[in-house]
Amino acid sequence: MKTIQSRFGEIEYDPENTLLFPEGLIGFEDLRDFVVMPNEKEGPLFWIQSIDDPQVAFILTDPTGFYFDYKVVPDGRERQKLGIDGNAECLIVCVVSVPADHKITLNLAAPILFAPETNRALQVILEGTKFSPQTPLPTVEEAKE
Repeated sequence: MKTIQSRFGEIEYDPENTLLFPEGLIGFEDLRDFVVMPNEKEGPLFWIQSIDDPQVAFILTDPTGFYFDYKVVPDGRERQKLGIDGNAECLIVCVVSVPADHKITLNLAAPILFAPETNRALQVILEGTKFSPQTPLPTVEEAKE
């Protein structure tokens, strides 16, 4: 086990269980290793904390719980970078932003592909999508539509 100091205080983690972003995240290409923070509250949001920079953490969520028609299928090149074949599970998550006005948005234009089998993740940019990097979190009524 190793420990790091972070915005959450001291975190103990197993290096074998870190989440690896081989290409980093957009705007944070040098940050490759993250720890998934345990959820203290029930809900769809969770944090990943950078091991390389203790000041950097991101809120993530599964966008399909909010946008039922949202679907991203990794191509062969992306599967290769994730270290998986065509039959392996690949989950989709996205970065959540909570600005000062508390109007929460999801970055659906650049989702994160996550391969549980290899513990690798890759942020991809979707071209020609109707979703934006600041897609508003839908209201309960909108989510039902």
